[in-house]
Amino acid sequence: ADESGKIIKHYWRTGITVESKPDQSPVTIADKKAEEFMREMIMKKFPNHGILGEEFGEYNPNAGYKWVLDPIDGTKSFICGTVTFGTLIALLKNGEPILGVINQPILNEFLYGDNHTTELNGKQVHVRECNNLSDAVLLTTDQPNIEKFRSIKNFDSLVHKVKLYRQWGDCYGYYLVATGYADIMIDPIMNPWDFMALIPIIRGAGGTITDYYGNDPLK
Repeated sequence: ADESGKIIKHYWRTGITVESKPDQSPVTIADKKAEEFMREMIMKKFPNHGILGEEFGEYNPNAGYKWVLDPIDGTKSFICGTVTFGTLIALLKNGEPILGVINQPILNEFLYGDNHTTELNGKQVHVRECNNLSDAVLLTTDQPNIEKFRSIKNFDSLVHKVKLYRQWGDCYGYYLVATGYADIMIDPIMNPWDFMALIPIIRGAGGTITDYYGNDPLK
């Protein structure tokens, strides 16, 4: 995470070229080089482990241990020069995430969780206590995606019940939940590299993470 963060920091706010993937989502040289570096390091140190990365797919898919990588979760934010992005790293054992990392290289924030505890730069963090929706801070990555993939009526109802609603999303929204600055983070659709690292982090901070309908995200 530290070394890939150096690569990302090198390209941040430099006006780099943005390409479009087949699904029209953006990708940059920073995404590609950061993932390439992490994959090379993992294959060198753990040659029997598997890897699943957003940019370069799957390697050794039947391995008992698998690393799941998103070099820049929040590429749109990265392109715009904001800091609401990060590197996501998860380690799975037989399909279950046993550790997760959110690394924000610009702010030098390293969040690590193992389902039991979560630490920010070595200091344990917790979700905050919030027993009423009227006191809650709600975040999402992009409201138009909720309109596209889920029921905007139900989401609008929730928005009007909380204390504060902001569209500060991607992995940094989950970082804010785990560290006690927000209470709810909702995304309507996610890939494994988007959420696997978040599970041990949120659980380790004392929170609950589910799919959009409240079910186990791994099922």
